[in-house]
Amino acid sequence: MSERRDAILKASATAIAQRGIRGLRVNDVAEVAGVSPGLLYYHFKDRIGLLEAALNYINDRARAYRSEGEGSGDSARDRLTRSLLGEIQDRPEVVENSLAWNELRASAVYEEALREPLARTTAAWVSEIADAIAQAQVTGEISRSLDPQPTAVTMTALVEGLSGRWLCKEISTEDARSHLLGAIDVVMSEPTPHTPDTPITSRPKE
Repeated sequence: MSERRDAILKASATAIAQRGIRGLRVNDVAEVAGVSPGLLYYHFKDRIGLLEAALNYINDRARAYRSEGEGSGDSARDRLTRSLLGEIQDRPEVVENSLAWNELRASAVYEEALREPLARTTAAWVSEIADAIAQAQVTGEISRSLDPQPTAVTMTALVEGLSGRWLCKEISTEDARSHLLGAIDVVMSEPTPHTPDTPITSRPKE
């Protein structure tokens, strides 16, 4: 990726995070990136092209910080947990990424042209988490009864929901991460065995 193109995408992510989609003006992005509007259109053709590229940039940046701190001695489950928790941090680039992602998600409800690139980017994230779940199943750290793909959909959706409340200051960073850790423990644990033929009855009255 050229330095100028990278500067344009970084400026786009910042603009989306700070002003939202409605406040995104191509000329403003070009000014922040230090390029001409003509060069911006040369690289991305139109506004939707710029937004699609910004989505990919945000996803790539998230993938980079989600894997930070990984060590050769980490277990597969440790890597999965770190990847999910990586989306909720007080670091400026993580907050900016989360703000931009949530804005693009909300805008896709009304802007149909955003739905396909958003779905594609989301699918890449889900696939990454599904692969991490499958690796932890191989090592015996996660129940093999789980289907990695739908479980990954559930976990990424949970991260998005907690992220939205975190960004709105409804819950703290610490609480959001604590809730996510609790959900990981519940979802990834072995299912409790039960006998279908044994009815569940209420405690008898004394």
